[in-house]
Amino acid sequence: MSMESFVPRLPVDSESIQFHDWVISYEKSHILKSSCQLGTAECCPKDSADRCDLCHYQHSLQLPHLPDMVFHKNRLVLKHKDGAALEFCPMDALALVDNGKQPLEVACAQEWRETRNEQTMEEKFKPFDWTFTSTYQGTMNEKVRSETTDQTLNKFKLMQRENIIFYHDLTLFEDELHDHGISVMSVRIRVMPSGFFILLRHFLRVDHVLIRMHDTRFHHEIENDFILKEYIHREAPCTELQNSVASWTNPDAMQEFVPVKSKQLHKLFFK
Repeated sequence: MSMESFVPRLPVDSESIQFHDWVISYEKSHILKSSCQLGTAECCPKDSADRCDLCHYQHSLQLPHLPDMVFHKNRLVLKHKDGAALEFCPMDALALVDNGKQPLEVACAQEWRETRNEQTMEEKFKPFDWTFTSTYQGTMNEKVRSETTDQTLNKFKLMQRENIIFYHDLTLFEDELHDHGISVMSVRIRVMPSGFFILLRHFLRVDHVLIRMHDTRFHHEIENDFILKEYIHREAPCTELQNSVASWTNPDAMQEFVPVKSKQLHKLFFK
């Protein structure tokens, strides 16, 4: 019997609050087990209704392997009384990792490969992204209407000191890249009397190679019928970073030094 069998399973930690017309809740628990419930050499049938959590992730994502730590029960959910919903969960985040799955004609036909030039092959054979980079920006239901905008986040409002009604920080997944850095996706929320603010972040550091950040911020002010969403992609080779190496492990500090590659602004209407 594996040592994992002796690891106690932590209960699901959860909390829910009513905030104006929103119900905001989170769940938090232990990481996904690394072996199937049937045994280390077994795997639940793909179509089994009672397959274990690990096999559900493996069958659904079809990644060659999962991150070292997948917090499969961690999730943050916001539901409006009119039906709009916004959710943050690890399955949807990992679904955007490039799994390198080959198209059927490539996997089955050597002749097809030989008739394609190098550029075409590079496009068709995207390798598995072992850094687990994800551009996940949250999961919205059909009741949320998104529109592009030029309006930016109210940073002055966000910098004001307010009482914190509700706060939580959840890790969705994390991997140490075989001791060559870190890849982590997390989401944190704070609710104040004036509204709520959410930061969803994927932070990647490949030691001596690059730092990449995908930040999505959501800010709702109670007088508005929308949530302002800001998505920013930052990236730079380590050789181009001018700040101290000591700060490379701190995403909050690094965002000031890693150049912006792209930025998108949206209004999310929920009424």
